[in-house]
Amino acid sequence: MSSRKKILLKIIILGDSGVGKTSLMNQYVNRKFTGQYKATIGADFLTKEVVVDGKLITLQIWDTAGQERFQSLGVAFYRGADCCVLCFDVNNAKSFENLDNWRDEFLLQSAPRDPDNFPFVVLGNKIDAEDSKRIVSSKRAMAWCQSKGNIPYFETSAKEGINVDQAFLAISRNAMSRESSTEMFSELPDPIRIDVETNSNDCAC
Repeated sequence: MSSRKKILLKIIILGDSGVGKTSLMNQYVNRKFTGQYKATIGADFLTKEVVVDGKLITLQIWDTAGQERFQSLGVAFYRGADCCVLCFDVNNAKSFENLDNWRDEFLLQSAPRDPDNFPFVVLGNKIDAEDSKRIVSSKRAMAWCQSKGNIPYFETSAKEGINVDQAFLAISRNAMSRESSTEMFSELPDPIRIDVETNSNDCAC
């Protein structure tokens, strides 16, 4: 059987409950947004195939629970990640202040080979809200990112779709830069058609 080489990248989205992690993932993958809030239990993931710099890659995007009682469940999903997205709500100071905790916890639990150079991307979400509600300034967020080794920073709106594609393009590139091409490739067999009858002579049973 012939096989095709594909790049599979595992992306983890972390942040406090209610900052919009699930909404960002759904906006990017499905172009959908719902105003109804439903807490993620444990972790969930969606996949999306994209072409980045001429390479076909499959993004496996993991959305993890932000609520404290579920955080221990997410640890098992951190391992093998190629990039970690730290998400906060620009209208919620506490969610920004907790970025340090999320970053430290991720590095502790995922135990990457080179923690000092592991790729992170920070998203300041919900910029569609009124300016009067905004608490965390762009300058403050960018200063934090620079202090952590110049982490790329994007301000997004999952509701309006603002900067979501641009952010995930940067996330993809950061993830690709981490791994050598030989490590990223996974051997995937050609798909087997299950909607057509196979010839009984081909059966290996």
